[in-house]
Amino acid sequence: MKTFRTRLTIILMSLIGISMLAAGLSMIQVFKDSHIRALEENLVREINLLEYTFPFRPLDDSQQVLEYYTREAEELGRRIHSRVTFIDLDGRVVGDSEKSAADMDNHLDREEILSASQEKFGSVIRHSETLDVDMLYVAHKVYSDEGFEGYIRLSMSLSAIDEGMNRGWVWMAGGLIILFLAAALLSYRIASGLTKPLEHITRVANRISGLDYDARVKLQRKDEIGQLASAINGMADSLQQQLKWIRDNEDLMQSVLANMTGGIVMVDSGGHIALVNREAERILHLRGDQLLGKPYSILKRNYEFMKFVEEGIQHKEYLQEERNVYDPEEKILQFDGVPMSEDSGSYRGMLFLLQDVTDIRRLERMRSEFVANVSHELKTPIAAVKGFAETLLSGGVKDTDTIRSFLQIIYDESDRLNRLIGDILELSKIESKRVPLEYAPIHLKELLDSVTEVLLPAANKKSIVLLQEIPEHLFIEGDEDRLRQIFMNLISNAINYTPEGGRVSIGAKVLHEGGEQEIIRFSVSDTGIGIPRKDLPRIFERFYRVDKARSRGSGGTGLGLSIVKHLVELHRGAIRVESRVGEGTSFILDLPLMHPID
Repeated sequence: MKTFRTRLTIILMSLIGISMLAAGLSMIQVFKDSHIRALEENLVREINLLEYTFPFRPLDDSQQVLEYYTREAEELGRRIHSRVTFIDLDGRVVGDSEKSAADMDNHLDREEILSASQEKFGSVIRHSETLDVDMLYVAHKVYSDEGFEGYIRLSMSLSAIDEGMNRGWVWMAGGLIILFLAAALLSYRIASGLTKPLEHITRVANRISGLDYDARVKLQRKDEIGQLASAINGMADSLQQQLKWIRDNEDLMQSVLANMTGGIVMVDSGGHIALVNREAERILHLRGDQLLGKPYSILKRNYEFMKFVEEGIQHKEYLQEERNVYDPEEKILQFDGVPMSEDSGSYRGMLFLLQDVTDIRRLERMRSEFVANVSHELKTPIAAVKGFAETLLSGGVKDTDTIRSFLQIIYDESDRLNRLIGDILELSKIESKRVPLEYAPIHLKELLDSVTEVLLPAANKKSIVLLQEIPEHLFIEGDEDRLRQIFMNLISNAINYTPEGGRVSIGAKVLHEGGEQEIIRFSVSDTGIGIPRKDLPRIFERFYRVDKARSRGSGGTGLGLSIVKHLVELHRGAIRVESRVGEGTSFILDLPLMHPID
């Protein structure tokens, strides 16, 4: 911008200088022409005056005539400060105030004489060889009564005019210099007045182009520069609003992509990865910076997905597929491919969705197994009830003891069916989180005493010893009915699966006592048949039985441990099992001493 200001100043100064110089030259020329015209008119008047006042003598070839006209020319020259020359009609000089007439050439061919012979006056400016100066010559043809017929020529040196012109040039040069300096100052002021606002506007525009959208032009002007400043400010306001809208939308899109439960991978029309969200990074075990801008072949570690991407790019149509992958454990991934196109129909690439449906398929399988197990579990007691009832109704049994035995079986199976339905409904409510817990302080010694008191007849029937190691002072915050249900199931199972003469122990102790998260660890241990290691991971599944024949013989529904696990998790606790075949089993529960506030 400084270069522009300098160039503008130079241009203005040049224009002003050229204009002033042209004006000065014109003035000098006019001054010179006017002075020459005035001098010419003055010489004309003097010739006219001489024509009527000068005492002419007839011209002849005598020496006296030459001397007379020479003497008179010299006298007149001194009086009128001009060179005076008398010339006859043949061009012979008969008298001159500056030079001897005998030494002078014939003047008939001189321009002023030729003009005077045709017109009233002849006038010319010519360099005088005699005086070596520029002279103004004015001649007039004269006829006098005294017998003189010829020309009177007056001439005057132009040196005075040249001196005046030189003085004019000096004055004009001085004036031009002064005016040029004033014009230079004025030009600089004008250029600065134009360029400084433009410099400010340029700085603001550069800041805006550098993404500083808060920059504004601060000018209070009504001219075109002010209008430009207003336009720049308006543009900045519009850009700032549009950028905010774009950033808000981008933040929203990034938030949506980051929080999606499915993975998103976008491959552009050139086969390069253009977008990856957080879930896709987790599923593919690759970071976004390792993928963005790279060809999709970089996904070769995830071979199944890469082949699906390749197929989608090849066909450019909607695709959906489920594939089993091992990463390192087996997973079921659902792949969706959707072609992307603009409103004009031009292809932009493919959008791929990755969904880990392992848990969904596992739940679906568990649901199917649950329905099958429920059907099977319900079918057995119903078939027994129906069979014995039909036998009794047919009248084929007459013995009273046999009838009573059949009725007892019908009763037991009905009771088992009732307990099975009750457990199914209970588990359904627990899993659907429709079981609100009512927390209250519970004295653990009293709770477990009441549970063992209920189960003591069943233990005594098998000569099983029930042992408790519960500190007298120990309290816990929880739902008493649900805790009773937990321990009832665990202790009942321990009694059922412990041979006669065995032992069942119930213990409790505080972990992290005095800390922020105090935990009570419970243990229910028995000296029963134990659980094989292969069955331990599935022990809490619904209807899963290690020994199916013995479980049904004990009257179990196969849902007790599943109910226990869900109730423990509702109390924000954890349960695990330790067992050795032939030695016994221990169920270990960790429950928080105080209910955490949500």
